Amino acid sequence: MIGLGTILNVIGVLVGGVAGLLFGKRFSPRFQDILTNANGLCVVFLGIAGTLEEMMSVENGHLTSGGTMMMVASLAIGSLIGEWINLEQRMEDFGYWLREKTKSEGDNAFVEGFVTASLTICIGAMAVVGPIQDALEHNYSTLMTKAVLDAIIILVMTASMGKGCIFSAIPIALFQGSITILARFIEPLMTPQALSNLSLTGSILIFCVGTNIVWGKRIKVANMLPAIVIAVICALIP
Repeated sequence: MIGLGTILNVIGVLVGGVAGLLFGKRFSPRFQDILTNANGLCVVFLGIAGTLEEMMSVENGHLTSGGTMMMVASLAIGSLIGEWINLEQRMEDFGYWLREKTKSEGDNAFVEGFVTASLTICIGAMAVVGPIQDALEHNYSTLMTKAVLDAIIILVMTASMGKGCIFSAIPIALFQGSITILARFIEPLMTPQALSNLSLTGSILIFCVGTNIVWGKRIKVANMLPAIVIAVICALIP
């Protein structure tokens, strides 16, 4: 069944979110704050690890780095495009709409939780490669693994940031579902270099999400999302 991987991923997010909501109610605000900081630090180091994995390599016994120009170009151009479209505001507006529809006006952390959780689980190569494999090879193993990882991430996020995180299931369904539908058109673009660029840029954005969790919102990560597309385009330029 095409799309089964994304369905399982959505279920994983929902299960993790509900478990986190029940789990988080047992903690006082003091413990929720420390859990939020711990979660943010984990996201920070996930981003650092992913970035270094793509940038660093060993050649002739020496540690070298690469991808610097692509990184700078992608983030600069992508951020300008995202700021022009104002993706951050659009995501927040959708979050406010969800908060209203779910009668959660009293939850001040709803929108922040929704946006932060959505960015954390939607950014990355697995969210692109998984749906393509699902559609073309009927292989949903990558998305099954991602479902487990996302369930754990959303569990912790929901416990510390509230039920807004559960609704990140909507963006993941739309994003990965769209890639599944367009898989035959996207697959030729996903060369090894394109995937490497995507992973590098995505990991940097994940790092930014982590810094926002720990130190408060300082970076408009959603406005930087077009950098991922620019990174893939860079890989296709001869």
